[in-house]
Amino acid sequence: MFSALRHRTAALALGVCFILPAQARAPQPGDFASTQARYIATYFPGRMTGTPAEMLCADYVRQQFAQMGYQSDIRQFNSRYSWTARNNQQNWRNVTGSTVIAAHEGKAPEQIIIMAHLDTYAPRSEIDNDHNLGGLTLQGLDDNASGVAVMLELAQQLKSIPTEYTIRFVATSGEEEGSLGAENLLKRMSEKEKKQTLLVINLDNLVVGDKLYFNSGKKTPASVRKLTRDRALAIARKLGIGAAINPGQNPNYPKGTGCCNDAEVFDNAGIPVLSVEATNWSLGKKDGYQQRAKSKAFPNGVSWHDIRLDSVQHIDQALPGRIERRSRDVVRIMLPLVKELAKAHSR
Repeated sequence: MFSALRHRTAALALGVCFILPAQARAPQPGDFASTQARYIATYFPGRMTGTPAEMLCADYVRQQFAQMGYQSDIRQFNSRYSWTARNNQQNWRNVTGSTVIAAHEGKAPEQIIIMAHLDTYAPRSEIDNDHNLGGLTLQGLDDNASGVAVMLELAQQLKSIPTEYTIRFVATSGEEEGSLGAENLLKRMSEKEKKQTLLVINLDNLVVGDKLYFNSGKKTPASVRKLTRDRALAIARKLGIGAAINPGQNPNYPKGTGCCNDAEVFDNAGIPVLSVEATNWSLGKKDGYQQRAKSKAFPNGVSWHDIRLDSVQHIDQALPGRIERRSRDVVRIMLPLVKELAKAHSR
């Protein structure tokens, strides 16, 4: 190597022109997120709440925050979920989950929480086992390595940018058993902290669904919806990225609101929320559950919880390029939005 360097130096001194190799492509928005999503899904399958895989993944996320320079820690919580036997008898299963928290401290006491669940689905019944739902081999790329990965990229992009408000990054666990980690997080918050929480952003299932959605909570004030959900849609339009809100075709889920994820815990508590997800609110029961049209690759129109479908290999084959594209689109929308909301200062 040193000999080659001497030859190049001598040649330059003699005026010889070299054609240098093409420079590597500069990192683009979403690159870090897509890499993280693939890594988490591949190396931490079966991240069911309370399992070694979940604890190892939580520690990995904590290490990522630490490498970025954040103060971070893991909070464990005890809870339980129900299990249904083949004879329909229900039993309780105790679990100890791990929630990772890192903070980007702002000047003011108010905060914005950016949240994504790191756990994968645990079988809840004998029928789940029969249908290969959940378990030790579920990679959970879409649900929800994708959300955790985008959260990590947002943390990376914001680490050196001063903000007026604190941004708290939270990787929850126990979402698949009924938002156990989110419930525990809310329970630990003082009344003062709840009042100082301006918004909770939840990132969940960002890849497989037909469309990218930004929805508010049912209790989120109209003024906050305008600054969060509507602003996200405006940024998407400016960037030429397709995005929508729940059209409200199911009366149980009003137009522009979300459902059935960790954000709902905070919505019920009267804290404004913004849910970011990919699905298709116009299909099936129009409740946001069916992600896409039924096809050979996705027979029921969903990948959720299925070990055969929610994996890096299957999604790459069925939807080539989708992991990178969606990671890029979500980061490109969310980064300027979070900067605006947190009142980022110029460096």
